Amino acid sequence: MEQRVFGRAGRKVSVVGLGTWQLGADWGDVNEADALAVLDAAVEAGVTFFDTADVYGDGRSEQLIGRFLRDRPDAGIFVATKMGRRMPQVAENYTLDNFRAWTDRSRANLGVDVLDLVQLHCPPSSVHSSDAVFDALDTLVAEERVAAYGVSVETCEEALAAIARPGTASVQIILNPFRLKPLERVVPAAREAGVGIIARVPLASGLLTGKYTRDTVFAEDDHRTYNRHGEMFDQGETFSGVDFEEGVEAAVEFGELAPEGATPAQTALRWIVQQPGVTSVIPGARSPEQAQANAAAAGLAPLPRSTLDAIGDLYDRRIRAQAHSRW
Repeated sequence: MEQRVFGRAGRKVSVVGLGTWQLGADWGDVNEADALAVLDAAVEAGVTFFDTADVYGDGRSEQLIGRFLRDRPDAGIFVATKMGRRMPQVAENYTLDNFRAWTDRSRANLGVDVLDLVQLHCPPSSVHSSDAVFDALDTLVAEERVAAYGVSVETCEEALAAIARPGTASVQIILNPFRLKPLERVVPAAREAGVGIIARVPLASGLLTGKYTRDTVFAEDDHRTYNRHGEMFDQGETFSGVDFEEGVEAAVEFGELAPEGATPAQTALRWIVQQPGVTSVIPGARSPEQAQANAAAAGLAPLPRSTLDAIGDLYDRRIRAQAHSRW
């Protein structure tokens, strides 16, 4: 597995990581044994980067990773967590005292003294322009509660504001073949500044696997049911904000572009991996087999120019108008 330097944090991480939202909640139930099996399979496939958050299952995802770290202390895993979504989303809650409390909880959940990386978890837009917020984050580093900090964002403008901060190690942003806008300004700016890019929602909540039809039904406790139109949180978190029926049709076209021997999901991950400036992509997995298949995408041959052009054309025809109007 290729390892890339993680922005200003300096450490190296696998170019394909593992997102662990699904191990906590909001994707239907995943039991503890299955969750630990997913983590183990990912590591055996070369993954060294886990992404989690304090709200994934109200800490369950962090706790499962913490148990795994205790069982596999020599695995060399870099764990990125997030904070800020456990309280009402108003800028006034983004204070040093709250940051200390939130990171103390995450450190306890993960069983570590120092968090490898803590990210602001898609906070209100005004937070990104607050000197006090970034001063507080610098204090967390000085107090050795965290080794580095970054932000997870909804929009390109939020990402650019964070990249401009000298202490920002990374930006996590939605990037996939159905969400190309970050390639225009955000990824080049991060690359110039030495800021890592974590590509999230890489399979557009599963659309890019090509496994869904217009008639696919998801569980009631799956965000692909209850947040399809942004009812509970930002719509971009679900299917990358793409209309489901339009996305299903576009995914059929995308699947036809997969090279021989590769699945549509692996093709999407390979596309992300070869975007200059991307540090790691964090697909989720609900089974060991999914984790292994995702990791294998890192070993695929680079997609040829003809395929890259065809993906760009698909985006322009079917997706661009939706994505650029909001994000």
